[in-house]
Amino acid sequence: MATQLAPEAQQFTYRSSPTAIEAFTAWLKENPQGAPVHNHKWDVSRSDIYVEDRWQPIFAEMRAQAPVNFIPESPYGAYWNVVNHKAIQHVESLPELYSSSWKHGGITIGDPPADTDPALLAERQLPMFIAMDRPEHTGQRRTVAPAFTPAKMVEMEREIRQRTGEVLDSLPWGEKFDWVDKVSIELTTGMLALLFGFPWKDRRLLTFWSDWAGDVELILARDLSDMRFGFLGEMAHYFQRLWGERMRAEPSGDLISMMIHSEAMNHMSPQEFMGNLVLLIVGGNDTTRNTMSGIVHALDQFPDQRDLLARDPSLIPNAVQECIRYVTPLAHMRRTATADADLFGQQIKAGEKLILWYISANRDESVFENADKLIVDRDNARRHLSFGYGVHRCVGARLAELQLRILLEEMHERRMQVRVAGAVERVRANFVHGFRKLEVVLEKR
Repeated sequence: MATQLAPEAQQFTYRSSPTAIEAFTAWLKENPQGAPVHNHKWDVSRSDIYVEDRWQPIFAEMRAQAPVNFIPESPYGAYWNVVNHKAIQHVESLPELYSSSWKHGGITIGDPPADTDPALLAERQLPMFIAMDRPEHTGQRRTVAPAFTPAKMVEMEREIRQRTGEVLDSLPWGEKFDWVDKVSIELTTGMLALLFGFPWKDRRLLTFWSDWAGDVELILARDLSDMRFGFLGEMAHYFQRLWGERMRAEPSGDLISMMIHSEAMNHMSPQEFMGNLVLLIVGGNDTTRNTMSGIVHALDQFPDQRDLLARDPSLIPNAVQECIRYVTPLAHMRRTATADADLFGQQIKAGEKLILWYISANRDESVFENADKLIVDRDNARRHLSFGYGVHRCVGARLAELQLRILLEEMHERRMQVRVAGAVERVRANFVHGFRKLEVVLEKR
């Protein structure tokens, strides 16, 4: 179990601070001239199409007409859309040509404003191993990979199942509540606390930091970007205390201890330390959290599939893959060309950024028949690209799959049917794809 909350942790400002989306919404009201302008019909960096859940036909049109296409102007600068399954796999299979490195811009569509002070820019660069190329990527990934091996998953399954059961048993039957808050956030932040050996009573800090770290649109509002790095600085300070504690302790299986006792990561700069924390927190929190919400929403939208799963629980492992495909909790990843290249007939120039839209590849009709439908017994559901592809495939994929499988199994055991019965609020973002609120009612099958 994680350690108890240190007294000084009470000083953190998150308890009275807005979430990132609340802050950005308020900022737009006060600064309407700062609202991002999108002039191109295929500029899918716009967040309104995701919060309103109307992105599907735009990507379908691109897949049919121009699966690799250039957007010359957007609030995030010029970029290439890469929207079908084949092209994304091709790009990801060439990591030297299409770089993930923070030195070339990193893994998200956003870039700092062109007039950002160079010293401030250097201070706020957040190297992380997903935003590194080989060989640096290899060494750092190998450091944390032992936390996610099949053997480790077997060890963790009992505790995950126990915690999942406790959370489900705490829910009210026949009363409306927010599934995101009561289930998705609670289960994922608890898992992260266990992985980090993080103070249990303060685990919701991880949710707060994840939301601020993963909101790409904050880069459009300079004062909010300052606030973001203030919160991330608090995060780094908090983890530095934990780092100091683990240095004085015997090596253990938590992620901080693994970093400390690794040649590849024990001499990280403050920025690199913060960057890898952001990666592990956002990767372990937002993705699983939004899929846990997306699963119950999708099953409510497709009651025939919910009934099929109830009749045949042996389909649960495959249903997990299908739900990950259907939800796609991270909409995109970015790569930057290191040299001129031909990409399926399109001429890519060195230095240009390519946005790999996983959310579109997972609806590619040439790969997934009836791609806009949830089909829990889909025979090729595992071909989804939600975890990426190639050397940067998500290191925590097995843990995410385990958490989701156990959630569905424990719901089945309790004959728990979740019906959407109130507000459905999606995340307003072009990177994290999921739900802010999902009001539901529990019914017995």
